[in-house]
Amino acid sequence: MTAVTVLGVVLGSALAGCASTSGHAPGDRPAAALAAPPDAASGAPSKAPSSAPPAAAKPPPTLAPGPEGLARVLKRGPKSAAKVVALTFDADMTADEGPRAAGGEHFDNPELIALLRRLKVPATVFMTGRWAEEYPSQARSIGTDPLFEIANHSYSHYAFTSPCYGLPAMGSDEIGGEVQRAFGAIRKTGARNVVPYFRFPGGCYDDASLRALAAEKVTAVQWDVVSGDAFATDADAVAEQVLDGVRPGSLVVMHCTRSAAPVTGQAVGQVVPELRKRGYRFVKVSELTRG
Repeated sequence: MTAVTVLGVVLGSALAGCASTSGHAPGDRPAAALAAPPDAASGAPSKAPSSAPPAAAKPPPTLAPGPEGLARVLKRGPKSAAKVVALTFDADMTADEGPRAAGGEHFDNPELIALLRRLKVPATVFMTGRWAEEYPSQARSIGTDPLFEIANHSYSHYAFTSPCYGLPAMGSDEIGGEVQRAFGAIRKTGARNVVPYFRFPGGCYDDASLRALAAEKVTAVQWDVVSGDAFATDADAVAEQVLDGVRPGSLVVMHCTRSAAPVTGQAVGQVVPELRKRGYRFVKVSELTRG
């Protein structure tokens, strides 16, 4: 691992990682993503309506609560998984960062989403409700594109347990409302590909937050590969870290806020062709959970 890679890991963990009181591994922070995609006008002749009713979509699987009613935590696919990997991107924005967005800070990254489309890479975006409210057209675009799915990253991106690298903390009695408010904000944009998965802000959680999350009937999704893209300036180092860490069934955490993860797109442009050369196939989290 290069010195630059180590620096990226340190910065990513210090400024965006998790500090769980249950000793869970670190790894999240700024992010925000999305782009603008095709709005349907293809000009192709419309097909005659089919007489057969459309098949009902199979709902994404969730993991049943574990012992003591705690939400299950998914950190990677099954060990028996084929050579598949799930790239996930956190769309972070705290409840009080509106003035920064109004001042020109980019909590989105349309170029990154456009790149994933060009490369035909399925991905899961863990979106905060505050981000969806700031960029509703982008949220709708992502959430209506079958290449992507949107999962819950809370409404405010505040810590669900403390300490958590400086994030404002909330009480366990507020967790249910945070999760519901985020889903509401995302769906209000018109996004349809919304899945019952949740990622803790900062990656930080404890038993109290898992118990509260179980009541919302969602699966907590973490990762086994930290990209180190938060605040990184060396795309080669980020790509190297991902490529060194990926194993069959891996879950990779990345970010897509231009201001806080400016080289993520460049790193993805290196990671995708190399993993495909190694025989990997990209999947969404909902596909990974099906085994």
